Amino acid sequence: MSNLVMTSDQILSSAHNFIVSGGYNGFSYADIAEVVGIRKASIHHHFPSKVDLVRTLVARHRERTEASMADLESKFPDPLALLQTYAGYWAKCIEDASIPFCVCALLASELPALPPEVAVEVRAYFRFLSSWLTKVMERGAEQGVLKFAGSAELEAETFMATVHGAMLSARAYGSPAIFGAILTPTLHRLSTKAH
Repeated sequence: MSNLVMTSDQILSSAHNFIVSGGYNGFSYADIAEVVGIRKASIHHHFPSKVDLVRTLVARHRERTEASMADLESKFPDPLALLQTYAGYWAKCIEDASIPFCVCALLASELPALPPEVAVEVRAYFRFLSSWLTKVMERGAEQGVLKFAGSAELEAETFMATVHGAMLSARAYGSPAIFGAILTPTLHRLSTKAH
């Protein structure tokens, strides 16, 4: 890996951590320069503006999420197992504080104040996640392993909102266990095995 790519990745990783802990306006290039150990001018070389930096960060986050979901699908063909694994991933990230909050969910809470170029990427992430969850819900209903009253689209949105809301509750109460406490009955409600 070249030094340029490594530095770019370090800048993005640092920006991600700052956003998760303090939001879009919670950091500056000076903060990143201090963490990464480079000059601010070097950051501008990679990302001319904060908008460029955060837009790239969110686009990469979506691309990695898309690749991760494809990988999950190959390992867990059962739709209920997919949802459990997805929730389990976030439960672990919150528990070990490696990723205590979804960067896109946090940025979505700031949407009215975000630059349009960043807002577009945040919305694209939510559209992808909603579409993926809708397909999982549809397959689960077709296979008889998931049960819900409304449409697959509505159930996907409900599940996504529950995951993000559970992250917020875990953060608000300072208790990672709250995430699982909220998601466990949600998954139980969706499972036909539980009825």
